[in-house]
Amino acid sequence: MKKIVVLISGQGSNLQALIEACQQGRIPAQISAVISDQPQAYGLTRAEQAGIPAVALSRPALLSRAEYDHLLTQTVAAYQPDLVVLAGFMRLLGATFLEEFPQQILNIHPSLLPKYPGLNTHQRALESGDRQHGATVHFVTAQLDGGPIVLQARVPIDPQDSLETISARVQQQEWQIYPLAVRWFIEGRLCMRQGLAWLDQQPLPPLGSSIVL
Repeated sequence: MKKIVVLISGQGSNLQALIEACQQGRIPAQISAVISDQPQAYGLTRAEQAGIPAVALSRPALLSRAEYDHLLTQTVAAYQPDLVVLAGFMRLLGATFLEEFPQQILNIHPSLLPKYPGLNTHQRALESGDRQHGATVHFVTAQLDGGPIVLQARVPIDPQDSLETISARVQQQEWQIYPLAVRWFIEGRLCMRQGLAWLDQQPLPPLGSSIVL
């Protein structure tokens, strides 16, 4: 069975969706470890409750960013993952990590990339008066939130929406599209090559597959 390592920093709601998808057979793989750069992250508790090794790997003050990247790379590599999944991991991955797992890292971002890379995506969408918002699954490259797009879910923004309501609406869709994209990869249907995301031997369009909800 193929192996997945999940990196988190916080609550781990997308992690929970992946755990349940693996338990139910919707993703034919096992999560070999959950690793967090935040020792108090609730996602580590979710992993322990599911019987998955949970590793807290905070950055010691004496380690440089490059040294921590090397430590993280070694820690993940020990589990020999077929896929590394970022689920709310709030640290930029360095060159050592990206070279160790080329074209094997997926991330989910709470915006319709290429709109709003980085933080505070819901606030930025509301302030811009957008009529749609959503989430994007993409491959991870050295460019922040700039890797090839696999899948997007779009949700409407209502005039009365607050940060809380739009965040909840987007999150509901994250829990649907992330396990789907991970399943595609595990089944060998999804890959990254030539700087593009490919599904079923066909290059995906620049904005990937799209689901309007």
